[in-house]
Amino acid sequence: MKSFFYLQRADRYALIALLAVVVAAVGLLLYLGKPGETASAVAVDSTAVDSAGVGPGRVRPNAVRYYAVEGRRAELFAFDPNTADSTELLRLGLAPWQVRNIYKYRASGGIYRKPSDFARLYGLTVGQYKALEPYIRISPDYRPAAGLAVAETHDMYVRDTLRYPLKLKPGEHVSLNAADTSLLKRVPGIGSGFARAIVGYRERLGGYYSVSQLLEISGFPQSALPYFDIGTARCRRLNVNTATLSQLRRHPYIGFYRAKTIVDHRRLHGIIRSLSELGLYKDFTPEAVDRLSHYVEF
Repeated sequence: MKSFFYLQRADRYALIALLAVVVAAVGLLLYLGKPGETASAVAVDSTAVDSAGVGPGRVRPNAVRYYAVEGRRAELFAFDPNTADSTELLRLGLAPWQVRNIYKYRASGGIYRKPSDFARLYGLTVGQYKALEPYIRISPDYRPAAGLAVAETHDMYVRDTLRYPLKLKPGEHVSLNAADTSLLKRVPGIGSGFARAIVGYRERLGGYYSVSQLLEISGFPQSALPYFDIGTARCRRLNVNTATLSQLRRHPYIGFYRAKTIVDHRRLHGIIRSLSELGLYKDFTPEAVDRLSHYVEF
């Protein structure tokens, strides 16, 4: 103590300042280290716990503040055990050591391929699993690829069945005025192209009155005719006295020149009462008049 007074004044001041700093630091440490001062415990990521060197048998005295999850109400929400992070897993009510086991399982290459795989988690109780099972959602990316191959094979079979439908047998028929393209493709020799052409021509005509009209479609196979019948549907008729030039010309059996002749005849001679009146014009041959008789009215 005597040596203190032999120090020069500047040295004494420096020593006193140093002692003051030490005393303040010790007081601050004692203040912050008091138990019961911290708020509710905070759950930390298991990876952070491992990096701090805390493992089985090496629990620090104040570790309970980080792992105290007693009294916390578990939340139930959809989760994927292959991708859920530690925060989500803790919210589900799992203990930190259970979360750590999940992380270790995933780090070693383990994959939960179905919900029941999660039941193998070490320490998971039956009650916990039953509560969590309805919320387990396994991403399709983690499911076995073998199921995908089976699905592709089934889809390919369905596509082939649609592409090559079962053909009609001799003596079987389809209604020419009612069949859709799927049914028409069952006729031998009829594919998607001819099926669309049959339906399209039917719409333009207003219906078929004879199976032989199919031969008016370019390249149509005559061998397919026996598989068709007309059915009971009636052809849609066009009123030659009220239809406009545009409406008349759209019909395959009329066209522009015949439509113009009809309109001119109406303008010059009034209402048309019979197709025989149109037979006086060179564009209306007997064959043309006969075909039109199925599609016009007065």
